[in-house]
Amino acid sequence: VELVDSYPLIWRCFQVPASLTLKQLHLVLQAVMGWPGTAPHSFKVNGQQYGPAGNSESEDESAIALSDIFSSNPQPCFYTYNPQEGWLHRLELDEALVAQPDQSYPHCLDGQRACPPEQSGGVWGYEDFLERLNDPEEPDYAELWEQVGLDFDPERFDPQAVNQHLQAITLS
Repeated sequence: VELVDSYPLIWRCFQVPASLTLKQLHLVLQAVMGWPGTAPHSFKVNGQQYGPAGNSESEDESAIALSDIFSSNPQPCFYTYNPQEGWLHRLELDEALVAQPDQSYPHCLDGQRACPPEQSGGVWGYEDFLERLNDPEEPDYAELWEQVGLDFDPERFDPQAVNQHLQAITLS
């Protein structure tokens, strides 16, 4: 998965069972990207929109599995988190593998860069947010650091921490 229009690119590589539904994938994406999961989301696959059950504007995300999307003819898949901020993600199948008995799934393999804070204004607002975060003369400097935490590093990605989050989520 990659965060569309991020530069340098913010991405994650992870493994999940093909039987995962889009509803379950939403939980995995929250963990691998680092989103808090408090905002609306949707998926778009081959022109069809999927979202939480009961949303009249989309099909039920729990009714479609990854194996339906990434079959012999893989379809483009997009995930939007927090539409007001415009966090658009592009999902791509690298390869289908046989599950390893000694590996738990989902499992994050790699990635690059930290996830932007949810309320930082989308990809373009995030660039401005980082500039303000690095400017001690910025009037909101202390508040910005409080928002992201003093250990925030936009260049850092920790797959071990992500895998701890993945182990804690319930996909049923």
